[in-house]
Amino acid sequence: MSIPLKHFKKGTPKPKLPEDGVLRLYLMRFCPYSERAALVLSAKQIPHHKIYIDLSEKPEWYTDYSPLGKVPAIQLTDVAGQPALVESLVIAEYLDEKYPGRSLFPADPLQKALDKILIERLAPAVSAVYPVLFTKNPPADALPNFEHALDVFEEELTKRGTPYFGGQQIGMVDYMIWPWFERFPALKFVLADKYELDKTRYAKLLQWAELVAQDEAIKQTALDSQVHAKFMATRQAGEPNYDIAFEAV
Repeated sequence: MSIPLKHFKKGTPKPKLPEDGVLRLYLMRFCPYSERAALVLSAKQIPHHKIYIDLSEKPEWYTDYSPLGKVPAIQLTDVAGQPALVESLVIAEYLDEKYPGRSLFPADPLQKALDKILIERLAPAVSAVYPVLFTKNPPADALPNFEHALDVFEEELTKRGTPYFGGQQIGMVDYMIWPWFERFPALKFVLADKYELDKTRYAKLLQWAELVAQDEAIKQTALDSQVHAKFMATRQAGEPNYDIAFEAV
């Protein structure tokens, strides 16, 4: 049974899905939080259906799975009652613990806790750069604040002395912060001065981004920075076109 490759919106009927016990991921194609869940599903090779949700005009039935209307949500069709989970980190940790294969979080409880804290430390960078990407008149200090917040990750990667935040192999921190690093290069298409991160100041972080981009799970989920820029332009115009993601499919 094929699920239409589009974002379901207000007034559209709930898609007919097979009762096959396969997980159902509800997401928006350009949402970085949705991408977190998609990355873990891909990395752990967990079969799933994708149902895309228009966040500007959410379908009425979507609150059956996400009471607050947020994405991502994942419906556990292999569990009695078919409950749904929301919040990207909750979903990621559940999938990592529930399904077989290499664990993406470290086994050591302290290191796992420290990694969770590091993931949360990306929030200031996201808050600073968000208006630059999605509004026409961002604050003058937005980019300096963004760069200052990224210094934390350059320093942490230097401190760890490994190619990935997860060590010698890609791990949960890498997957959880990647969606924003996938979007940051769109700044050179969004801003008139073709902004890019300083290659000296962020030498290790940029090397990390190049390495992570070669991961198979990343390749399966990532969009080109120019596609992100096109979507950002529709957001800035007040008419977000989520289905731009599927134009080249």
